[in-house]
Amino acid sequence: MGIRQERGFGSAMGESLVIGIDLGGTKVATAAADLEGSLLSKVIKPTCPERGVDAVIDTVVDSVKEAAASAGASKADIKSIGIGSPGPIDPEAGTVIFAPNLMWHNVPIVHILEGILDLPVYLENDANVAGLGEYRFGAGRDSKNMIYITVSTGVGGGLILDGKIHAGSFGMAGEVGHMTIVNDGPLCGCGNQGCLEALAAGPAIARKARACVLHGEETIMADMVSGRIEEITSKTVGEAALAGDILAKEIVDKTGEYLGIGVANLINVINPDAVVIGGGVSNMGELLLVPLRRAAGRRAIKAAFEKVRIVKAELGSDAGVVGAVCLALGGV
Repeated sequence: MGIRQERGFGSAMGESLVIGIDLGGTKVATAAADLEGSLLSKVIKPTCPERGVDAVIDTVVDSVKEAAASAGASKADIKSIGIGSPGPIDPEAGTVIFAPNLMWHNVPIVHILEGILDLPVYLENDANVAGLGEYRFGAGRDSKNMIYITVSTGVGGGLILDGKIHAGSFGMAGEVGHMTIVNDGPLCGCGNQGCLEALAAGPAIARKARACVLHGEETIMADMVSGRIEEITSKTVGEAALAGDILAKEIVDKTGEYLGIGVANLINVINPDAVVIGGGVSNMGELLLVPLRRAAGRRAIKAAFEKVRIVKAELGSDAGVVGAVCLALGGV
C-alpha cells in the first residue's frame, strides 16, 4: 500500500499503529498504540450525546485524527480501529442495537466510520472490550479462561474464554449484572427483580446507605457529606468503611456477599482460572474482595474455587481503551 499524506497529521510511518476507542455516555477516550499494544497517545473528549448521532460520530472521527497526530503519525499509518460501545451490539453487522446513555438505537457505527475513514473498524460491547484489556495487559495476564466483572453505575461483564471474547450466539453473552441473586429482590432497570446490578452496583450501595441514615442508624456518613444525605455515594460508603464505620462496613460486606454469590455461579458454570473485578466500586479493594471471596468460597464447587484467582482489575479507567486497542490488533 502506498504512503498517503493528509494535512493535519504528522509524518507517515506506514501502517505502524492501531486506534482504540472507548465510547461512553460522558466521554470518548481514544488511544493510538503500536502493534505490540503499547499506548503512544490518548485523547479524551466529551461525548455530549444530546447533540445527536452525527455529532458524536464527528467527535469520534476527530479523536482518531488527534490521537494519530499526537503519536506523530498520519491516517495512512493506521492499520485498524477497535471500538467498545455500551449496550447490546451486533458485532457482525457492526451495529449498536441500543445504548441508552448514548440515546442510540440501531446505529451502524462500523459502516459509518469505515465510510468516513476508509479503515477497518471492529466493534464489541464495552465490558467485553475492557475484559479483553485486562486479559492481555492487566490482572488477567497468564490466564486461559477469565471472567471480568465491572461494578460501577451498573454491573457488566466480559467472558474471555480460550483467549477470545465469548459473545454468545447473538452477541449478548456476559450480562452478569442480570443474574437473579434474590428471588423477590429490588426491581432492576432491566425489568427483572433481584438482579446483581440492582443489589450491588454503586447506586444500590448508595440507596442502602441513605436509607439507613434516614432511619437514624449510627454512622459517620451523614457528617462526611455535611448532612446532605442525597450526596452519599458508594465512594462515601467505601471511605466510611475504611475509616472503621460499622454500618458502612456492613453495607460493603453485604455487597461483597451478593457479588460472591454471582461469582460462585459463574465459577460453577465456566470454571475460569481468574475472575477480575473492575469498575469504580472495585476501588474499595480488599474491603469488598474479602467478603466476596468468602461468599464465593461457600457456594462454588470446592475444587473449582481452590484454583481460581479473584483479584482487583489493574488497568483502572484505561481498561476500555486498552481493550479496544487489543480488539483492533486482533482484527489485523
